[in-house]
Amino acid sequence: MKLKLTTTIDLNKAPESYAPYTFTLSDKYKIMAQDELREDDDMREAALKQFREWIAKHPLIRRCRTDAPFLLRFLRTKKFSIPAATEMLEKYLTIRQVYPHWFFKLDINDPDLEAIIDSGYLFPLPERDEQGRKIIFSNGGKFDTNRFTSAQLIKIHSMVLEALQDEEESQISGYVHVTDDSELNVGFLGIWSFTDIRNLAHCVQNSLPMRQKENHFVNLPSFANKLSEFILSVLSEKLRNRVFVHRGWDELKTKISPQLLPKEYGGTVPMADMIAQFKKQLKERRDIVLALDDMEIEINKSTIPWADSTDADIASGVIGSFRKLEVD
Repeated sequence: MKLKLTTTIDLNKAPESYAPYTFTLSDKYKIMAQDELREDDDMREAALKQFREWIAKHPLIRRCRTDAPFLLRFLRTKKFSIPAATEMLEKYLTIRQVYPHWFFKLDINDPDLEAIIDSGYLFPLPERDEQGRKIIFSNGGKFDTNRFTSAQLIKIHSMVLEALQDEEESQISGYVHVTDDSELNVGFLGIWSFTDIRNLAHCVQNSLPMRQKENHFVNLPSFANKLSEFILSVLSEKLRNRVFVHRGWDELKTKISPQLLPKEYGGTVPMADMIAQFKKQLKERRDIVLALDDMEIEINKSTIPWADSTDADIASGVIGSFRKLEVD
């Protein structure tokens, strides 16, 4: 079941009333939510009430979505911990405003963004895996580093995630990323500046409301081996166990059913059809995604404590955050 939202999103932080919510997913997801997230009707209702009261009273939040699909992104990611969910929402709102070139104007009608989607760089597979998880497929070699920038790359990832994150099935079961690195070139690394990496590191720490379950990298080229080894070395054991580097597609297919993949990789549905299907979804949700640009939080040093960080602080902070990264 996919959530149905009108294209008009209410951003009043304290509306007179809230739209009622009913859990309509299958028993499979209901049991999963209970077992993994401690979620039941009473827990969910109480958490939404507390979350909304917190938003209404927050002195810095001026405009924000308060509908259940949006708030449940954060509550489910944080297993219904109100302090953790509210902290994540605050940072989510903040990074969107601090880095608008990455998170604003996520418009599928933008010719450049549409061209990146058409190229096959990033798109979700239409069918979920046996555990109900959404699989996001990427081909690093499809990103034209001579034509597009790192900012546009981040915008593509942001647009794809914003188009998907209101789906309750994914909020509960999580996401799997599969990346084809066989055509990745050195130019892909060359589009990143140190400032980009530093700022992006701040953004991804505790601000993405999604349950990331597995990351699969296939045919990673030798020039990227050292970087991947370093990243793996600073991850917690629990997170390392969710990162898989495969030497070929046969290895991946022991983890992911080949029937789910594009036809070009052993599945049944051509990649072009998958992309066309997802583009239709992007068009349908365009107004909802663009409405996020009207959310607002007042920015000061309490909401962006990294503003005075030195590069050394940042470097140590990034490594420390990798070690302490929460994995559900």
